[in-house]
Amino acid sequence: MSRYRDVVLFFLLALLWGGSFIAIEVGLDYYPPVLYAAYRFDVAALALVSYALVTESGPLPRTRGDVAAIGFSGGLSVAVNNSLLFVGQQYTTSGIASITYSLVPIATAAVAALWIGGSNLDARGVIGVVLAFVGVGLVAQPDPANLVGGVTIGVGLISIGVIAVAVGSVGLRTVETSFSSIALTGWAMLFGAMLIHGFSVGLGEPQQLPSTALPALGALLFLGVLASAVAYSIYFTLLGRLGAFEINLVSYVVPVVATVAGALLLAEPVTPMTVVGFAVIVVGFGLLKRHAIATEVPKLLARVGGLF
Repeated sequence: MSRYRDVVLFFLLALLWGGSFIAIEVGLDYYPPVLYAAYRFDVAALALVSYALVTESGPLPRTRGDVAAIGFSGGLSVAVNNSLLFVGQQYTTSGIASITYSLVPIATAAVAALWIGGSNLDARGVIGVVLAFVGVGLVAQPDPANLVGGVTIGVGLISIGVIAVAVGSVGLRTVETSFSSIALTGWAMLFGAMLIHGFSVGLGEPQQLPSTALPALGALLFLGVLASAVAYSIYFTLLGRLGAFEINLVSYVVPVVATVAGALLLAEPVTPMTVVGFAVIVVGFGLLKRHAIATEVPKLLARVGGLF
């Protein structure tokens, strides 16, 4: 029964994270982008911190490591990354944004190799990283006559956000924490939300209360509750059961969900070059993670075979 549950949770996570790009696209019609990102994490932090306070015996940060972890995660993975994601998605479709975001596991491995070592990033691994960024270039299809506009700038901003996530994730590995991943994520979201509100004011965005229009309200609640609080709880549950390699595979299901949903729900175009770019990113991931693939895929196939 637990095998079926893990499969269901895996695809539910992909649906929630894939749907988040659609919800961002919908909400951008009602909010300035950075303020919208701030509201997302206001809702998410309220839900996750409340859950941690009610269900856990030691949910409060107590050590320097706890504070450092909140700083890495909340400052980079939440605040910098999501500010850039929401601004960048103004210039892209949901599918292109999600495909660009699938760089996260690859960028994290590259940053880990440079920062803490021990990631076995050999020549073929370097080629995999390069291929992945080439794939993003194919998705962006930069116009030499307009490199500071259109899809190119959106993909560029999201890519910088991806690097922020990678640095934040690797930095998190360098500190020891005294509380659970759920509590850490909740406090990081709260800290990140405060920073994003500051970014929004600093950028001169008009400040407004959350919209009561049904599409805006639905998109914000989906992002804050389902795609953030619930999704991250599922993520950490599966991380403990499946391991890092298998849960990272969700990064390559999410773009499929977002691209298909964007085409069906928002009539977003899907070009052949977008598909080719995503395929190149997947090949890059395969080269980078070829040792893990050789070790883990037989286990994964055996686990899937056990379902039938």
